[in-house]
Amino acid sequence: MSLDFYTIDDFDLDDKTVLVRVDINSPVDPSSGLILDDTRIKLHAETIAELSKKGAKTVVLAHQSRPGKKDFTTLEQHADALSNILKHEVAYVDDIFGSHARNAIGKMKRGDILLLENVRFYSEEILKRDPKLQSETHMVQNLAPMADYFVNDAFAAAHRSQPSLVGFAFALPSAAGRIMERELKALYNAMNNVQKPCIYVLGGVKVDDSIMVMENVLENGSADYILTTGLVANIFLWGSGVNIRKYNKEFIEKKGYCDFVRKSKKLLKNFGDQIILPKDLAVCMGDKRVEFSVEDLPNQPIFDIGTETIKEYAGYIRRANTLFANGPAGVFEKDDFNIGTDDILNAIASSPGFSIIGGGHLAAAANQMGLSKGISHISSGGGASINLLAGEDLPVVTVLRDHAAKKI
Repeated sequence: MSLDFYTIDDFDLDDKTVLVRVDINSPVDPSSGLILDDTRIKLHAETIAELSKKGAKTVVLAHQSRPGKKDFTTLEQHADALSNILKHEVAYVDDIFGSHARNAIGKMKRGDILLLENVRFYSEEILKRDPKLQSETHMVQNLAPMADYFVNDAFAAAHRSQPSLVGFAFALPSAAGRIMERELKALYNAMNNVQKPCIYVLGGVKVDDSIMVMENVLENGSADYILTTGLVANIFLWGSGVNIRKYNKEFIEKKGYCDFVRKSKKLLKNFGDQIILPKDLAVCMGDKRVEFSVEDLPNQPIFDIGTETIKEYAGYIRRANTLFANGPAGVFEKDDFNIGTDDILNAIASSPGFSIIGGGHLAAAANQMGLSKGISHISSGGGASINLLAGEDLPVVTVLRDHAAKKI
């Protein structure tokens, strides 16, 4: 399908300076400061390697965490990790757009790769503003004259309007990188060509994301059923009149999610036959898993869906021709409470339907279980994919399309 924007294939990049924005934001051990997982670095190595092989002088822009977080740090070790993965030297400069960075870019030769400093060290990168205003920031104004092209491969951050993500499309010929291209093709194809029955499995603790998706896909008729798990299920159970007990109600209240209980009631009133709620749940009693029907829940923390619910959900999943899943079914990091998440993922991987899993914890769990080959598409960006499914425009995609259509 046509994505209405340029890709790497549309430009002759040989001996040209190319700014490429990637998302290699990685888990970092707060005590040692070392990268714990290089999955995202390996992912974006594909685009960077291709640019280098095409003869580009590749200047990499990326971020790591955000100010105030313990893992907010420089990108020096990211450059080392990228060098090891590519088996090609990746130079690093502890500057973003100052004279040190610009001098390093000016000295680059054909095929060289240079990683600039964490773009979020620059205060304007944190501000969410109109893309045109982002193009007027010091970062864009100083770096754009040093380059011939801009490639955006940071799908995981595509829902953010920040200078390094949306600003350069106003100043340089711009294209999507391979990860961006692949993500959007998979997601738009699945959304625009939904094969029924279509099942959504929504869980985790980001209830606002799940409710946005529910509202969109139920109202536009693309979803046949929503299977609820995790905190999403607890909120909908409470909204349906089930007594989830004081402990779990107070947890929801402390999270500031009472408005979502009210929203759940409205959704259940309008689409109650399509929103499937758990029949039983696993609570943590004495650090052990004990299952109860939803009518007989004790005043203990709910940590997973129960066995009967897992069986029922697996039946829906096996009959689906299109599957979208986001968020774990429970506290899957804790022994005995990963059963719901693991069994749901196994059912999705063994289903003959086209399946997409959002980024984050569920994607990590699928990879750890070795199920990635059985899943049609595992997204690198939970927030971006959820926003797409919720019918939201992604600022990065909008500016790429507007650039190609000569609107900017």
